[in-house]
This record gives sequence, C-alpha cells and structure tokens, in this order.
Amino acid sequence: MSDGAPTGVARRPLWIAVLLLLAGAAALWGSSKLVWDASADRRGEDVVPALPPLALLCLAAIAAVVALGGWARRALGVVVLAAGGAAVWLAVADAGALPGRGAALLGGVLVLGAGAVLVVRGSAMPRLGGGYQTPGAARRGADPERELWNALERGDDPTERD
Repeated sequence: MSDGAPTGVARRPLWIAVLLLLAGAAALWGSSKLVWDASADRRGEDVVPALPPLALLCLAAIAAVVALGGWARRALGVVVLAAGGAAVWLAVADAGALPGRGAALLGGVLVLGAGAVLVVRGSAMPRLGGGYQTPGAARRGADPERELWNALERGDDPTERD
C-alpha cells in the first residue's frame, strides 16, 4: 500500500501491546483480590497496596497507546516498562502466598512485554486517526502540479480564481 495506510503487519504490534496490557491489568487486579497471607487472611491489596493502581495504570495505558504516536508512544513504553518492573519487584520481594505472588509476577511480566513492544515498535504502529489529514494540512504539503490533477479529479476547475 503506497498511500501510507497501515497494513495488517503494521497493526499487529499495536494489538499485541493492547492485549498484553489488558491481560497484565487483569492479572494484577486479580492478584490484589487473592489471599496472600493465609495466617492473617490478608488479600494482595492489603499486603501490596500498589497492585490496584498498577492495574489501573495499565488500563489507562491502553487508551494512550491507541491515541499517541511516534516518540510519545515510545516514552509511554518506558513508563509501562517501569510499571511492569515495579510489579515484578513487588511480587518477588513480598513473602506472600504463591498464587497471589504468581499472579502478580505474571501480570508484571505481561506489562514488561507490552512496554518492550512499545519501545521497540511504537513509532511504526498506526495511530488513531493517523490516516486522515485536515484539509489545510493536505494543501500545505501538496505538490502544486499534483494539486491541479486532484482538482480535476474532484470535478473542480483549477483555472477558476477564488
């Protein structure tokens, strides 16, 4: 496709990052609801209070991934990498029950994967509304000769003056 429209291959990393963030958020949220300390009957959100905010950060990152492009999406990838690293650190550093820690560790690894995809392939992914230009932006970047042909194709008379 020579018109700049993203192909299916270019869209694949976008969907991978979105699905990894969604699965990571679900795993982090789920781990916060599991019992981590059976002797005290404490859930993950009591033992590691950062789990629900990290899950919400992942959900917010999904919207940002779709809306941002270029270097901003790569910067978001660095933030997502930091969130995933924090989740992994919290899961490993805490001495809770295995299911809760395992779910938090899985969520952190999934978020790390999403961050890596965003940093490496973020600028090549399509952006929301990236295939569209405002009429003013299209006129500024157009070749004058090509603009004459475009006017003829639209049915306009390019010799008329405004």
